[in-house]
Amino acid sequence: MKMQSNDVLAIARALASGAEVTDHELEAVATSTDILGLAMVADDVRRQRHGASTTYLRVADVRMPLVEGAWVIPPAAREVRVLMTPDAAEAHAADLRRVVDAAHGIPVSACSLADLERFARETGRALVDLGRWLGECGVAAVAEAPLDLLEEPEACFDAMRNGGLEVARVTVSRNAGTAGRIRMMRRLQAVQRATGSLRSFAPLARSWNPAAPSTGYEDARHVALSRVFATDVPTIQVDWALYGPKLAQVALTMGANDLDAVSADDDAPDGRRRAPLEDVLRNIRAAALTPVERDGRYVKVGD
Repeated sequence: MKMQSNDVLAIARALASGAEVTDHELEAVATSTDILGLAMVADDVRRQRHGASTTYLRVADVRMPLVEGAWVIPPAAREVRVLMTPDAAEAHAADLRRVVDAAHGIPVSACSLADLERFARETGRALVDLGRWLGECGVAAVAEAPLDLLEEPEACFDAMRNGGLEVARVTVSRNAGTAGRIRMMRRLQAVQRATGSLRSFAPLARSWNPAAPSTGYEDARHVALSRVFATDVPTIQVDWALYGPKLAQVALTMGANDLDAVSADDDAPDGRRRAPLEDVLRNIRAAALTPVERDGRYVKVGD
């Protein structure tokens, strides 16, 4: 029997208050066509936590192995994200340390937690030791933890914490249907309850099937669902570089409070108003929110 809109919103409000709900009730919220009602509940949760403040992070990506003259860390970067696999990290440890030195104290993140888990399994290494080794190289955090690719997520997060390494953000690798999204919500909840270490969740997939992409409507609803469900995860995040200003701005009205992967390049060949930073600030303000810059440690930058 299909639930009425008022019933669905009552469930959403119960979720927002921390109540337990069944998978059937969660499915009703995840498939609700009352996206505006759900957005209002999600926005209430967001504002209770963050007020009007919306953080953004300017990121400089650096690929391994380093190519002389082909990499640079712009002065505006607040996180340096090293794109590499764990085996490349070991093979190019000197290059990794060069990046850390060149960052001059800017937090450096590296690797996917799923790649680290796989590498540990294939080599017989302890995952905690891999995290400790990255920390000794000067890395501050694992760049991302794709929740749908981790075989033992709780153990993985514990290993990083015990190795002295943060996890910058929890992500989702691929699009999934309603049942898959509910499983991810439950998994996220279980990991946070077990470890208490999750700082942000980026619910929108990093990749998708071109033959069956999700719609903006579905993406916005999923952001709202994530904010209403994951009340114990401080930050709901949208990747600016991946999803662009239009969806990012809508997501900010649906419960998201952080924009990741903003370009650290201040070049503006089309004029100052089209500079990457100005574009971000304009979109945040247009959503009646207050932009606040942060660094890779989630520390506010500036006044």
